[in-house]
Amino acid sequence: MDSRLSAITRRIEERSADSRAAYLEHIADMGKQGPHRGQLSCSNLAHGFAACSEEDKQALTLTESANIGIVNAYNDMLSAHQPLATYPELVKRAAHGVGSTAQVAGGVPAMCDGVTQGTAGMELSLFSRDIIAGSTAIALSHNMFDGALCLGVCDKIVPGLLIGALSFGHLPVIFAPAGPMTSGLSNKEKAAVRQQYAEGKVGRDELLKAESAAYHGEGTCTFYGTANSNQMLMEVMGVHIPGAAFEPPGTEMRDALTVAATERLCKITALGNEYTPFGHVVDVKCIVNAIVALLATGGSTNHSIHWIAIARAAGILLDWQDYSDLSAITPLVARVYPNGSADVNHFHAAGGTGYVIRTLLDNGLLHEDVKTNWGEGLHHYTQEPQLTDGRLSYIDGVHASADTTVLRPADDAFSPEGGMRLLEGNLGRSVIKISAVAEEHQLIEAPAVVFEDQVSLAAAFDAGELEKDFVAVVRFQGPASNGMPELHKLTPFLGILQDRGFKVALVTDGRMSGASGKVPAAIHLSPEALADGPIGKVRDGDMIRLDARGGELSALVPTDEWAARENAKRANDSAESGTGRELFGYMRRAVNAAEQGATVFFD
Repeated sequence: MDSRLSAITRRIEERSADSRAAYLEHIADMGKQGPHRGQLSCSNLAHGFAACSEEDKQALTLTESANIGIVNAYNDMLSAHQPLATYPELVKRAAHGVGSTAQVAGGVPAMCDGVTQGTAGMELSLFSRDIIAGSTAIALSHNMFDGALCLGVCDKIVPGLLIGALSFGHLPVIFAPAGPMTSGLSNKEKAAVRQQYAEGKVGRDELLKAESAAYHGEGTCTFYGTANSNQMLMEVMGVHIPGAAFEPPGTEMRDALTVAATERLCKITALGNEYTPFGHVVDVKCIVNAIVALLATGGSTNHSIHWIAIARAAGILLDWQDYSDLSAITPLVARVYPNGSADVNHFHAAGGTGYVIRTLLDNGLLHEDVKTNWGEGLHHYTQEPQLTDGRLSYIDGVHASADTTVLRPADDAFSPEGGMRLLEGNLGRSVIKISAVAEEHQLIEAPAVVFEDQVSLAAAFDAGELEKDFVAVVRFQGPASNGMPELHKLTPFLGILQDRGFKVALVTDGRMSGASGKVPAAIHLSPEALADGPIGKVRDGDMIRLDARGGELSALVPTDEWAARENAKRANDSAESGTGRELFGYMRRAVNAAEQGATVFFD
């Protein structure tokens, strides 16, 4: 074990000692009653199985066999979630096969950031995570279940399911994904057409043709954004069963993985000899492993928010310094778009999650001594699933990358560090992902051009006002202001200007997520503008220094002048209504800061 990893882990354990102990005591109290449906009144229980078959009613009357609650994020608008339509029946058959039962406990909302990107709907995206967490708790609140199978894949859905499931941490919980879509038009080619469209070189018809060729079927989008980062982290946390992350939908192997997940869940309830409560799987070492895997693969910056909230749900206290310190010791072992040209299918074929886990374990950069849903020890997740006469079995996984342009060993990595850093200065605290940022762009010192939304920057670009070195300061994009939308609409414009030789960067209290790419972007800036954060003091023309190497984000304004300035006021309250936003006002008023998880659940 790398001594630096051990030291960071101990620091988090010590900081979290009281809150973690309180959480474990809470879930222990919940678990003491045994199978909860045994405590239900006859009327309660009758309601709970009224629509079941007579065979299932008989099984549910007893408490000797497991009943699995399915929490499903299915809808057929999300390509990644469309395959989940068939999972409940498959899961029920699998449960019956081992003498157990399964019921759909409830559904949770699942919105697509790809559809809402750049629209008012995107301002509901981050808050949907906490709605999903609450919906998961509602689904499991019926106390009919000995374990939970969570079906979900995408950006806010998996974090929301995790937070909700951790509130029932006395139950075993397994996540079962649907897998990525097959490869279509490459992400690099798609990005090129987007940039050509932004420059007016191609029309909307050509753009739609390219987008449709890239996003063409069922399954998760194939770039390494938040959704696929979720799946990587589920593997290294031991929350999936081994090898579940990146098998495409609709295959015999995918069905076999779902069946095996169900069978395993039935075996690890409190009714058997391998009881594995979810709250004990998700401990400090598990969370540290997740962050290391995120950094080692150049994953989504969204998880510098989500995993803070997830950890807090398990009584674990994280901050951005932990991410930055882990990044400094974690080698970048994967190059997947936008940090490379490969997509997740290529990553999977080159060795995928199993190889990443193996090489990090071999170099002492993951905790092996963890509890997983497949058993004690993370080594289980270096195994590779295979089918034998239609049944799932496991063999030793690959020991070498099949393509070193995509995956490399940790002792011969693409970069000696993970590339996510903490920036601090008189503008506050923010994070930056530099794994796709060229070294010559990691230090930018240029005058500020201030915007309060993405549309204004696009209009300035179209008017030719941005043909210069500048730092785009986009404020009033934080969680309390407008729900902290992702600002992907900025990416093509800033990328074009960088390609033209200008020094450009982004500073914002909003998000960029897994699409963070070649332009340096200081994101999640806290405190946010609406909370009187220093970003509200910036004026057009102020020199801004963004130094990713030195960890600095500052406005180069004389100290006395800076102290005397008043914060700008939000120009309008357009975020307060329309597209359902009026229903989320209570969340905007209650949400905490990005470094605290941007959640309404915890102080």
